[in-house]
Parts: sequence; C-alpha cells; structure tokens
Amino acid sequence: MSRPEETPRAAASGRESGHAHEGQDLALAGERRKRFGPEFIPLNLSAPFIRRPVATTLLTIASSALVAYGFARFNFPFKKQLFAILIATLMLPNSVIIIPRYVLFNKFGWVDSYMPFWVPALLACYPFFIYQLIQFMRGIPRDLDESACIDGCGTFRIFWQILLPLMKPALFSAGLFQFLWTYNDYFNSLIFINSVKKYTISLALRLSVDAESVVVWGRVMAMACVAVLPLVLLFFAAQKYFVEGIATSGLKG
Repeated sequence: MSRPEETPRAAASGRESGHAHEGQDLALAGERRKRFGPEFIPLNLSAPFIRRPVATTLLTIASSALVAYGFARFNFPFKKQLFAILIATLMLPNSVIIIPRYVLFNKFGWVDSYMPFWVPALLACYPFFIYQLIQFMRGIPRDLDESACIDGCGTFRIFWQILLPLMKPALFSAGLFQFLWTYNDYFNSLIFINSVKKYTISLALRLSVDAESVVVWGRVMAMACVAVLPLVLLFFAAQKYFVEGIATSGLKG
C-alpha cells in the first residue's frame, strides 16, 4: 500500500520542480530582456527608418535623372560604348561585388555608417533606374526642348522646368522601387552596419526573434505591422502618378 501513495507524491514533486524551473527560465529571460532589450530591439525606429531609405531614394532619383538626361538628350564621344557598359552592369549580381565594395568602403572608413548607401546613390550607381528614366525621356518629344530653347531657356532650365515635371510617373515609380528595396534590405545592412543603434527595421525584426530567450510574438507582429504600414501608405499616396501618356499631353494646348 505504500507504493501507490509514493507515486502521486513523486509526480507532484516533479511537477512542482518543473514549474519552478520554468519560472526561473522566464525570470531569467525577463531580466535579460530588461537588461539587453534596448540594445537588441531598438524601438526608436526614427533614425534608421528615415535616414537611410529616404536619403538613398532622394539621392538615387536626383543622380539617375541627371545621368538619364545626358544620355537621352546629348551627343558626346563614346556615348554608345558607355551606354553599353551601363547596361552590362545590370548583369552583375550583388554577391559578386559585395566583397570588393566592403574592402573599398573599409579603406575609406565608411563601415558602420550610412555612407556605403548614400555615396553610390549620389554617384548614380543604380543602372536599372537610369535605364528606366532614359527610356521614358526618349518618349518625350524634342519639340518641347526646342521651343524652350527658342524662348531662351538654358540646358539646366529645360531639364528643371520642362522635362522634370513630365517625368513624374517615372520618377515616382523609380522612387517607390528604390525605397522598397532599401527599406527591406537586410543583407547589405547586416554587412556594412555594426552598431545596433544604427540597425534598420529589417534587422530589428530579425533580432526580435531571439532563439535564446522567450519570443514575444505579440511584439514581433506589432513591429511587423508598423514596418509594413509606411510602404502601404506610400503606395496609395503615389499611385495617381502611375498614369501613362503625360509626355504626349505636353503638346496639347
């Protein structure tokens, strides 16, 4: 009769010890989250969220539009050869150029900063958007340039006041693509940025899922919803600019 009485006691003590260990693990995870949470999960998303994607997008649009204007409207030596090289760079995958870029940016002292993203955007190192803007600009009639030149407009004024307003659909589409790619970029951010306070939102979402501690899925899903919301709002705000035929409408009236 003693054996049946000892078995429930052993089971109860085992359950109590298991609950105690589980409570200790949760307490340790809570202390770890309180101690390292501001470092591992940067809740202040304003700095990396605004600085890198927005600045990269604006610099890409400005530099790509200028380069496209040069290829589409001017004749200069080796134009066809340079355009062929520009198109050939589209075939280079990121995995081929990531190591030379890291070595070069490391010599410049740009690692752990946003310069590896801003400088290529400033120097028009995104041939896809240049080619897109060139093709769109070739569809704009040269009669507008010639009439503006007769009225006394210079080269830059023709670009700024005549061509640039007509290029709004192409500029907005290029800006949306660049903002989306930069916003969701995880690999390049992980390679070039080392400080946790400079991490982008994609890295913050990844680091919020920590295998060594208890994952708070509610907070992860909340951060994911906040991360997607700006892209959705930006798309609905800029979708009216995806209208074709604006270039030809400049000849009317």
